[in-house]
Amino acid sequence: AFIITALLLAALFFAIMSALGEDLPSPHGYRDVQQSVSTRILDMDGRLVDELFVEDRVPLPFAGIPPAFLNAIIAIEDRRFYRHWGLDPLRVLRAAQRDIVQLEVREGASTITQQLARNLFLHHRRTWKRKIQEAVLAVRIERAFSKDEILELYSNQVYFGEGAYGIEAASRLYFSKSNK
Repeated sequence: AFIITALLLAALFFAIMSALGEDLPSPHGYRDVQQSVSTRILDMDGRLVDELFVEDRVPLPFAGIPPAFLNAIIAIEDRRFYRHWGLDPLRVLRAAQRDIVQLEVREGASTITQQLARNLFLHHRRTWKRKIQEAVLAVRIERAFSKDEILELYSNQVYFGEGAYGIEAASRLYFSKSNK
């Protein structure tokens, strides 16, 4: 009875994920999307005169991201990042239990990959549908990109406040330092 129940729940889970994931964008399409970046205006001698942006973002390659930053992000946001496939089943079960008891989506269980999926493709309203779509996209992102690529995308995408998107913009804004 336990095995049949588990199989039925798994089938229901995958059916819901498939139904809500049909109209989602492909993570591979992200490579074709032009992210908003800063435009730097330099004088004749190459000195910065001004920067224009809608979102202050200066992308860094993975090798340019300080390892201490990556370790901090993993420690704070997703300790099992290198051991899961986009979803952390333990966190999901704990959060789902709390949400069901409270009858609303309140508990966060998002992995770094789920946060990336939300930031790239989805809205930020807390709904069951968005959480399921986030999970579908996270699994697709994990299949499309390596863990290092996911960390690079996340580090260049995440909002750090005051208009700074990504670690380089935040570093320049808060510390007047560049990682380049």
